[in-house]
Amino acid sequence: MSKRKLSRQQRWRVEKIQAERAVRAEKQAAREDYALEAGEYGPEIPGRVIAHFGRTLDVQAPEDTENHRCHLRANLEGLVTGDRVIWRQAQDGSGVVVARDTRDNVLERPDPRGQLKPVAANIDQILIVFAAEPAPFANLIDRYLVAAEATDITPVLVLNKVDLLPEGGGELGALLERYAALGYAVVRATTQTAQGLDDLHAKLRDKTSVFVGQSGVGKSSLIDRLLPDEALRIGALSEDSRKGTHTTTTARLYRLPIGGELIDSPGIREFGLTHLDEQQVTEGFVEFRDVLGHCRFRDCRHRDEPGCALLEAVAQGDIAKERFASYRRILDSLNS
Repeated sequence: MSKRKLSRQQRWRVEKIQAERAVRAEKQAAREDYALEAGEYGPEIPGRVIAHFGRTLDVQAPEDTENHRCHLRANLEGLVTGDRVIWRQAQDGSGVVVARDTRDNVLERPDPRGQLKPVAANIDQILIVFAAEPAPFANLIDRYLVAAEATDITPVLVLNKVDLLPEGGGELGALLERYAALGYAVVRATTQTAQGLDDLHAKLRDKTSVFVGQSGVGKSSLIDRLLPDEALRIGALSEDSRKGTHTTTTARLYRLPIGGELIDSPGIREFGLTHLDEQQVTEGFVEFRDVLGHCRFRDCRHRDEPGCALLEAVAQGDIAKERFASYRRILDSLNS
């Protein structure tokens, strides 16, 4: 469908609004320059974004446990929790962020309009949390894994609420074993006892980690156990839908007493990968890598082509049918 053309009057209104915004931004920048040069703010200090609230954010300086509410300079956009920044402090403890340092990486996901939205920056590993309730979706887990592989962030799978599993682990236990067989680190945990907390601490120590997963899987509850001094709002599961309620509205970074940092992100029921192409998705399935390049046809799309090495590996049991079906669903979603 072709895009609707704007009338001359509509184009004039759009250009007028854009010009007015540019003028306001220039005036705001001028006011900020005056305040900075007038000595209303102290010297430049390195810091880390702890939480983001639109045009304001919380920043912590190195070796400091106090949050400083800062606003952004007019020319700064796109900051996210975990960013390293340069800021200047006012006498009342607030501040202004004047620059963003370079990023090691950024975890992004498309918003409903298909535009990429950053979730967190400068992270070492992504902890994918799922649980017996609400019912997990292997395809969502696979989407997180593909996103982690595409950004070269180490994934760790955390099965929470293991106290609700049947003896032997049931289907979820088998699912976890399937991922472990692929070489992914896995942790079994519950907030009802200390089970798994030592393993979680070991994974988190001296790293910057981000927790992701469906709403209601217990990310905030796990963080509450890991950081008992933090006051986190824990949401209850909806009795009607057994889906989780959203308890975290913005990504927030916590410093761990054992060393390292942990970022709690808003619950995500869906994780689109429309910013990736088919090749990136295919390479995001680690068990495919030794097989790729061995198909009869160079342009094989791994559907029903003769001599497809991936289909042969599935038929021989070298690649799990469930994972391959999940892969096909992700590819189909790219074109929907």
